[in-house]
Amino acid sequence: MLAIERTDPATGEARDALVADDAAAVARKYEAARAAQPAWAARPFAERLACIERFRDLLAERRDGLAAIQSKETGKPIKQARGEVGATPGRLDWFIQQAEAMLAPSTRLDTPGLTEKVTWEALGVVVNVSAWNYPWFVGTNVYVPALLAGNAVLYKPSELAVDVGLSMGQLLHEAGVPADVFQVVVGGGATGAALLELPIDGVFFTGSHATGVKIAQAAAAQLIPVQLELGGKDPAYAADDVDPKATAEGLADGAFYNAGQSCCAVERIYVHEAIYGPFVEAFAAAVDGFVMGDPAHEDTYLGPLTRAAQIPVIEAQVADAVAKGAKVLRGGHRLDKPGAWFAPTVLIDVDHTMEVMREESFGPVIGIQKVSGDAEAVKLMNDTAYGLTAAVYTHDLARAQGILGALDTGTAYWNCCDRVSPRLEWTGRGHSGVGSTLGEVGIRAFVRPRAWHLRAPQG
Repeated sequence: MLAIERTDPATGEARDALVADDAAAVARKYEAARAAQPAWAARPFAERLACIERFRDLLAERRDGLAAIQSKETGKPIKQARGEVGATPGRLDWFIQQAEAMLAPSTRLDTPGLTEKVTWEALGVVVNVSAWNYPWFVGTNVYVPALLAGNAVLYKPSELAVDVGLSMGQLLHEAGVPADVFQVVVGGGATGAALLELPIDGVFFTGSHATGVKIAQAAAAQLIPVQLELGGKDPAYAADDVDPKATAEGLADGAFYNAGQSCCAVERIYVHEAIYGPFVEAFAAAVDGFVMGDPAHEDTYLGPLTRAAQIPVIEAQVADAVAKGAKVLRGGHRLDKPGAWFAPTVLIDVDHTMEVMREESFGPVIGIQKVSGDAEAVKLMNDTAYGLTAAVYTHDLARAQGILGALDTGTAYWNCCDRVSPRLEWTGRGHSGVGSTLGEVGIRAFVRPRAWHLRAPQG
């Protein structure tokens, strides 16, 4: 029997132990999903859509309770958890409004003697291995369009957000999605590996680059669709024509929201030398204003890290930076209290010899580097294996587009950062992944085309 020992990230106290699905349990869930999928796909689209609409409404109605579950399990401040759950219904509206058109047959040629058309068909049984940092956002990005397209879904939430995942299953089933069509699979790495050994029809993963590579390798033998939403080392550049204080405050939020535990959190900042001093001063003041404390308190902005194992990673990055000449302006250490707490950390006098400017931190730490101008900013922003997002702050749109267009990144931000729109494809380059969620591509990721050549009989 596989067990998952769980602790409270805010206190370090043991919570409970969950029984994980072993290979046999995973296989049973797969067989049930395989048997149920054809009937689900055969149902009229309007019926599948009605289920998702009911799910959307239930999610909105039960926001507060669902947010409390998430906050307790992951340590996310309750106000931020409520914000995520509360924003999810609006994101689902994109799928609800657009999916039918995206999945409709398309006639490409229609003549008296020949018709050519394309139909879109569900992949079948797909696996969604999801994340703990924004479980409602990243989970619904995958399984909602998958269900609308007629797939059955084996959903494995992170072992750090199992309660949230089980809540999702309960709501979907209450909304009318058959129990065998959407199944929550509980477990860690061994359970995920067991899922990939089954003859599934697609795998959709959100998580680290290292795990993403393993999943891609495992899926390659089956030649099935793979979508990998991986990490980032997302840069931002503050040009010389911006208000240093306003820009610093916006970027501080982009770096430290959810304790920096976001694939698109700002992880390195480049500041034009003309405004560097006032920018750094304003940034430090913004960080000083962040309230760190009990996730259950309404005024808490910074909670604990969800993964205690990330603390040594951050400590090593800070030590490496200091050893190479960086200055710790704020924080730089774990807090001397139970639980997974790390002080919000600001490093200056950094450069690209330091791990903190090159390797993903995924925590409350940021490096700020002075640059001589746009050309140096572009060079440094591109000096990474990742390519998820990049942000440029300037009053000049043409200037921003020129800089952003020179970067190898899936998402470009002008005077904003750390945001996602359901209307736009969410995609990474390099170590940030392959494929897209959201947008039009994020709907068609769950279907495959069938091309029809229909020639009328002759004579």
